[in-house]
Amino acid sequence: MNRPIPKTIGIVGAGTMGAGIAYVASLAEFEVLLHDLTGDILSRALRSIHQNLETAIEKGKLSSSVKSEILARVHPSTNFRDLADAEVIIEAALEDLTTKKSIFLRLDEMCREATILATNTSSLSVTALAAATKRPERVVGMHFFNPPHLMKLVEIVRGHETSEATLRETKELAKKLRKTPVFAKDTPGFIVNRIARPYYGEALRIFGEGIASIEEIDRILRTEGGFKMGPFELMDLIGIDVNYEVTKSIYEQTFHEPRYRPHRIQKQMVESGLLGKKTGRGFYDYPKSS
Repeated sequence: MNRPIPKTIGIVGAGTMGAGIAYVASLAEFEVLLHDLTGDILSRALRSIHQNLETAIEKGKLSSSVKSEILARVHPSTNFRDLADAEVIIEAALEDLTTKKSIFLRLDEMCREATILATNTSSLSVTALAAATKRPERVVGMHFFNPPHLMKLVEIVRGHETSEATLRETKELAKKLRKTPVFAKDTPGFIVNRIARPYYGEALRIFGEGIASIEEIDRILRTEGGFKMGPFELMDLIGIDVNYEVTKSIYEQTFHEPRYRPHRIQKQMVESGLLGKKTGRGFYDYPKSS
C-alpha cells in the first residue's frame, strides 16, 4: 500500500542536528514538532533557525515575505507526548545507544502503528534501536550531515527488519526535503563516516607526531587535495566531542579495528571543553560573532 507523503515531522533533540533538520523540514512545508528537555535548548534551536533564514534572505535564496510562514511551522515543546501526532519522527539525540533505545521504546508505546521511527545516528546500529520497539519494520536510519540545510546527502539505513515499504517512504520523504538519498547497510559508520575516519585519524596522527601543524595540514588538504575544508576545520564544525564519540563507536563496533582507533588528542580536547565552533574554541579560536 502506498501511503501519502506525511505532512508532520516530529524531531527528538533540538541540538545542532535537530535544529538543522527542523529548518530543512519547515522550508519543505512540513509542520515540525520539535522536542527537547528544556526551554533553553529549544530557544537556542529557534534562534539558529531564525539565523539560517536571515542568511538565506541576505543571499537572495529566500524572500523575506516567507520568513514568518516558515517559522510558524516549527512547534517547540518540552512535552514528549506532543510528538504523538507526527507521521514520521526523526530522533536526533545524544549519540549514545542506551539513550536512543530509551527514546525509541517511549516512541513505540506512544505513536500510531504506521508512524515511521527514524534515527539520525552517525554510527550506531539501526537494528539494535529497532529491537527496542514492537515495530522493527517501521524503524530506519535517516542520517543527515552537518549542516543539514547545506549538505544534500542523506543515508537511508536499513535495519535487519526494516520493510521495503518503509525504505520507499523514507526515500520519498528525503526527496521531498530536497535531499539526495542513498541506501546503506546497517554496518558501523555506514558509508560516509566509515570513509571519513582515516581523514581525521591520519591528520591527528600526523599532527601528534610533529610532522606538520594543524594549519599546514588543513591548508594542504584544501589547496592541493581539493577538499572544501581541512580535517581540523571540519572537526571543529562538526564538534570535536561528536567526532570523538563516532570514532569510538565505530572502533568498538568493529572489535577494535586499528584503522578506527581514536586519538588521545581528541580525548584531551573533549576533557578540556574545547569542542570547536559551538564552544568558541577547538583546534582554532572563533570570535563570538561567528
